Parts: sequence; structure tokens; C-alpha cells
Amino acid sequence: MATSKPLDTMEFEQLPLVADLPVPAQQPAPLPVVTLGARAAAPAAPAKVKIVLPPPPEGAPAYWAEACRQLVRRDRVMKRLIPRFAHLALQPGGDAFATLARSIVGQQIAAKSAQALWNKFSRLPAQMTPELVLKLKVDDMRAVGLSARKVDYLVDLALHFTEHRLHQDDWQGMGDEAIIAELMSIRGVGRWTAEMFLIFFLRRPNVLPLDDAGLISGISRNYFSGDPVSRSEAREVAEAWKPWCTVATWYIWRSLEPQPAA
Repeated sequence: MATSKPLDTMEFEQLPLVADLPVPAQQPAPLPVVTLGARAAAPAAPAKVKIVLPPPPEGAPAYWAEACRQLVRRDRVMKRLIPRFAHLALQPGGDAFATLARSIVGQQIAAKSAQALWNKFSRLPAQMTPELVLKLKVDDMRAVGLSARKVDYLVDLALHFTEHRLHQDDWQGMGDEAIIAELMSIRGVGRWTAEMFLIFFLRRPNVLPLDDAGLISGISRNYFSGDPVSRSEAREVAEAWKPWCTVATWYIWRSLEPQPAA
């Protein structure tokens, strides 16, 4: 029967010494020391990319730069579109009569067709004035592609100007809705035509033409992945645009037609 050795007589030389143990090649990093009662620092938030817009081109309305800055901050689509087309802006239109006449010519047809038809019609008179339009022959107006109804509308428009039925001198001080109501007294001028006048001639900053097919199509593409959009849905989108609906509408148009019509 084997007898056990007392502890003080064990062969300690058989046990590995600490010096003989493998030493790691790299010492682990020391654990962070946190003072009791102190909170660990929160991770730094990612830096926001600031969009710097160039100055608007010459001829833009005085409010254009500020409108663009606010729209880029508020709206995700405007944040993408405005820098893309920042070299473009709404420019001064012609005179009041020519602006309304052009809108009537372009009613209910595609933008390119409207431009082509206007180019033909505008060459008929020596100047696009109401007096000279009244002197045009109906057959000549029809020959360039105008319908009988549009000829009638253009004649009534010219009469409104020559007979001074419109308060042109007061427009700058009138509200948008008051001007729309006055313009709609002209045969063939509906709300859409009046709103185009507010945008392109008077250059009012907060016009939302919900009857415009291009605006609705652009909202569908840019905000709803191409799904159909109702007027009420378009109006909800435009809540973030106020008081610069004209500017946002103009850039929505540019997303469909990069170059504005000449």
C-alpha cells in the first residue's frame, strides 16, 4: 500500500513555474476606467451634410434664393431637385396679353405641342398685341392649327384689353384670388390659365396649380413612386412647400422637363 507524502515533501520541481508559461505577444488593452456616478460619453452623431446653393441666375424673383433655402431644409424631394436645377429659375415673362394668349393656345395639349402651336400663331401678327390680334383673319388663325373655340377665346381676350375691362394697374396690390376671379371673366380663361398668369407674369410666390397635369404627374413620380395621386394627396404634399408653392411647383416641372419652354 502506497503511502502519501506530506505536503512539505512534494516534488515541487515537477510543477510548471510561472516563468515557463507562454507569454502573449501583445498585451490586452486596459479596460476603461469610469468614475463612479459618471455617465459614459455618448457616441458622436454623424455630421450633417450642409447643402450650399449657388446664387439664383439673373432675372430670378427676389424671393427665389430664400425660398430655395427653406424648401431644401424642409422637403426631401426639394433637397434633391433644387441643387440639380439650381442654375435655373423662373424668369420674367412677356407682357400681360401675350402671357394670357399663350396660356389659351396651350390649353389641353402637351407642352411640346403647345410650344409648336404658339410659335406658329405668334408669327401671324407683326407684334403680339390685342389690337393686331383683332385684325387677324379667322381662316389664318385656323390654318396654323388653332381650334374654332381657341380663336373665339383669343378674340374675347383681345377685347378685354382693348376695352379696358381689366384692372391692370391694380394687380400688384390685389390678392391672388381676386386676380383669378377677374381673369376668369374672360371667355376661355379658367382657374388653371389664371394661375399660370400668376406664376409666369406676376410671379407670385405661393401659387399651387392643382389643375396642372404636369404638377400632379411630377408629385406622383417624385413622392409616390409613380402611383396615381389625388388632388387632396397633392395638397398634403404641398403643405411643406408653403409659402413657396410657386418655387416648388417650378422645380417639379423641371424634374419632368429639364429646360423651361422658351
